[in-house]
Amino acid sequence: MKKKSILLVVALLLVLSTVLAACGKEKEKKVVSKDPKSDLKLADEQVLRLVSGSDIPSLDTSTATDAVSFIVISNVFEGLYTLGENDVVEPGVAIADPEKSADGKVWTIKLRKDAKWSNGDPVTAHDFVFGWRRSIDPETKSEYASMMYSIKNAEKVNAGDLPVDQLGVKATDDYTIEITWDKVYPYAQSLLAFGTFMPQNEKFQKSQGENYAKEANTQVFNGPFVLSSWTHAQGWTYGQNPNYWNKKDVKLEKIDVKVVKDDTARLQLFETGQIDRANLVATQVPKYKGTTDFKIENQTTTFFLKYNQKNELLANVDARKAISMGFDKKAFTDNILSNGSRPVGYMVPDNFAFDANREDFREGMPEMSTFDVKKAQEHWSAAKKALGKDTFTLEFLNYDDTNSAKTGVFMKEQLEKNLPGLTVNIKPQPFAQMLELQKQLQYDFTYAGWGPDYPDPMTFLELYTTENSFNRSAYSNTEYDKIIEDANGPLLADPAKRWEELRKAEKILIDQDQAIGPLYQRSLSYLEKPTVEGVIKHNFAGDYTYKKAYITQE
Repeated sequence: MKKKSILLVVALLLVLSTVLAACGKEKEKKVVSKDPKSDLKLADEQVLRLVSGSDIPSLDTSTATDAVSFIVISNVFEGLYTLGENDVVEPGVAIADPEKSADGKVWTIKLRKDAKWSNGDPVTAHDFVFGWRRSIDPETKSEYASMMYSIKNAEKVNAGDLPVDQLGVKATDDYTIEITWDKVYPYAQSLLAFGTFMPQNEKFQKSQGENYAKEANTQVFNGPFVLSSWTHAQGWTYGQNPNYWNKKDVKLEKIDVKVVKDDTARLQLFETGQIDRANLVATQVPKYKGTTDFKIENQTTTFFLKYNQKNELLANVDARKAISMGFDKKAFTDNILSNGSRPVGYMVPDNFAFDANREDFREGMPEMSTFDVKKAQEHWSAAKKALGKDTFTLEFLNYDDTNSAKTGVFMKEQLEKNLPGLTVNIKPQPFAQMLELQKQLQYDFTYAGWGPDYPDPMTFLELYTTENSFNRSAYSNTEYDKIIEDANGPLLADPAKRWEELRKAEKILIDQDQAIGPLYQRSLSYLEKPTVEGVIKHNFAGDYTYKKAYITQE
């Protein structure tokens, strides 16, 4: 009897051990083959394949100014803080929120000690101090230096009135940074997630000299990815950063990006399974609308005409109003774009900036600069009379991709038809060259988009102050400048009044002076493989974060 009991116990133990082993194997299987947030199985190959309409203009966090560069920068660098889902500010290299002084102007931030550069160097508080000082240094000529003007002495340093070591930031030890603010904006912490506030490895930067950030191997990274290769004008590849402090949560092994300017070629790559996402243009939408791959992404980017007021004709406000009102914006968004974008008469987008009561900045604001041929021709006649001429020729600086070519033709046809005596010549240019020509004011008129850098109307409206490096149009209005100055200063203590004044500023910019000609608020119609998961879209700063993205099985 005793022997049978022992045998029975042994048998039960064997069964139990088999069950436990099976459970253990199943548990192990789940860990390696399933995403912890999903029942979807991960693909064996974690590669995301994308396209870009242009090359990367800059890998230098001090001098980058465009959306393409900032998408790359936000994925290969990490600041003190990062943006998570719904643009929630999360610790990056910082380990927690700042400790603040009683008046809120001195922030002490502790850094994690396991953060490293891709070359193995530790990421320290000194790297942030060096990077910020380099960005504010007038010798660097950073167009985004003004992003730091809320820091103590920043504006004086950038003007060359104080040395760079007087910027209100210092490393109190290797892993503690102290920031002294001149003005504390309500969005100050989110600023620290922006590309200009990334750290820079001083030793590496100085070792590269003039070659710094010009190639993939002349830059060093501290984000979840590195730029493992970069063939100019053709594409680039992200690889996992083996030294990233949180690499265990990064699932993508590689992101391949091809530079493809032709819309048809881009679509063919998607249809043949060579890329995972493709933006659509107007003629492509009807075929795919309603399919499982078709998606629309509403954005907080607005596009507008830019006028170089050094041009005799465009220095005339009636001429600017005539052009802004002289083309059918709805026909443009419906027929040329056809991607969900909406014609607008404003600069600050809707569903973006909200006051303390969650009221949209656009609430109660009138549409400005709407399509009206009769009014456009009245302004055009006034401009011709003031200038004593009946015929004018303007050059339209345009991008060199296929859809932009259609934009150029549309503008030329509409304006020449509705504004008698106007001839428009189209000048297509690569993206980087477009930026440079605008910077040098070597254009007549063009169009551009602006995506916000932080969650406040100021990220749009400050662009057109007289001294702002992104003005790039020779526009100047002292009343406008004063409103923006006050909104960045004393009005911070009165949010309701500040909101009211910023709305007034936008009316001056557009309704009164027509410094820009609003076009549309962008949406994107695109195709995306159902296997792509976890890409985070942002309303400001870098457009996309790939850190939590992954590829599932078919």
